[in-house]
Amino acid sequence: MTTTNPNQPNRGTLRGTIAAAATSFLLGAQVAQAQPPGIGESNKSIVQSAFDEWAAGTGSPYDLLADNATWTITGNSLASKTYGSREAFISEVIRPFNARMRVGLKPTVRNLYAEGDTVIVFFDARGTARDGQPYVNTYAWFLDLRDGKITNAFAFFDSIAFNDLWQRVSVQTTGQ
Repeated sequence: MTTTNPNQPNRGTLRGTIAAAATSFLLGAQVAQAQPPGIGESNKSIVQSAFDEWAAGTGSPYDLLADNATWTITGNSLASKTYGSREAFISEVIRPFNARMRVGLKPTVRNLYAEGDTVIVFFDARGTARDGQPYVNTYAWFLDLRDGKITNAFAFFDSIAFNDLWQRVSVQTTGQ
């Protein structure tokens, strides 16, 4: 007759637990390998460089937009909606915005966060409108990157400041 000691673990149960733990570990390793190591830091660096160039007046984060990128302006601003392509966003928001400015926006990044494909940029931006009044706003952008390009974005900002500029300053046309 075989007896089991209640103070000793059952070897079958112990083997099952070890096997389950090993499987869990291996599956976790496969998930970790699905995304290249350091992709978050790489994406963060790409976005930081784009903001540095924007602040220096030599580039912009919009240069990172993939042609088929979607950009969603959340909230209740006059521009709030989802833009289905780079060109739609640039032509409906960025060009009309820049046409309202005498001195373009200069960003000051408060913080950048990155995890995997997503980079969050928290920043202030200021410029001068064509009517001489300052435009100041604070933004939070959630950017999804793939292969160094922004594929999807969600933008949050003070819609009161934006709407004031949008309504107060008309877009100049050059007759071209």
